Amino acid sequence: MQRLTPTKLFIDGGDPAETALATRLLREAGYVGLDGQTTNPTLVARNPDIAARIERGEKLTRTELMGKYREIVQAIELSAKGDISIEVYADAATSAEEMIAQAREMAGWIDSAVVKLPTTEQGLLAAEQLKREMRLNLTLCFSQQQAAAVYAATVDSAQPVFVSPFIGRLDDRGENGMDLIANLMRMFEESDGHVQVLTASVRSVEHILAALQLRTPAMTLPFEKAFKPWAEGGFRLPDAYFDYSFDGVPIPYEKIALGNDWHKYNLQHDLTDAGLTKFAADWNALLK
Repeated sequence: MQRLTPTKLFIDGGDPAETALATRLLREAGYVGLDGQTTNPTLVARNPDIAARIERGEKLTRTELMGKYREIVQAIELSAKGDISIEVYADAATSAEEMIAQAREMAGWIDSAVVKLPTTEQGLLAAEQLKREMRLNLTLCFSQQQAAAVYAATVDSAQPVFVSPFIGRLDDRGENGMDLIANLMRMFEESDGHVQVLTASVRSVEHILAALQLRTPAMTLPFEKAFKPWAEGGFRLPDAYFDYSFDGVPIPYEKIALGNDWHKYNLQHDLTDAGLTKFAADWNALLK
């Protein structure tokens, strides 16, 4: 079987059944299966088994919830033979030390684990400590400054590091999220290549085609919103006539020198703060 695209294709979700179905649809179309999966606290909260339990009023202890998260990613690994991102719990008060402890636990759950850390000061402090121990994915990225900080903090990492820009959430407030992908790809053109752009918060087939056109190294797709309609359309690829358009505010390219002290880049972004708050709230809603 051949690859559908050079871009790594991940499913963004917390339901192993969706992972298995996505893999089957790719293979039925004559392509190799998924390259992996991304998860986060919100997606774990939406897992059908956990959601049903919460609906019955049965909340979980932290030990039980971590056990369920481990079971979910182990089941996902059976269908997604590649990188599987597992996200630490982090809110505004979570320290780097707390993230490091979680990361070391999660990295042992499956052989293909990639640990997700937030693109915040504490997240990058953790990444700086963990970059030689495990695969990393710095998530909730919304700016070039944040991505440049990820690059600087993870120089000399043992393996490639993902940075996950969330395009859909930029679109939601009228900014062209796909501009951020183009800007990051341009910024990293002459880098050492240790940071790879993982296009995230994909909302549509148009997003998929635009990301493929930009040759993003990796992309993660929610099954219902993006992967399923793409499959139903025959896994269309962008041709010479494809032109992505978005009726919103463009995000201009910023010329940034890579490799400075990462503390000197501007890590603040209100969407990163909002994302952390949302993930933490969804996780805490599951706990006794």
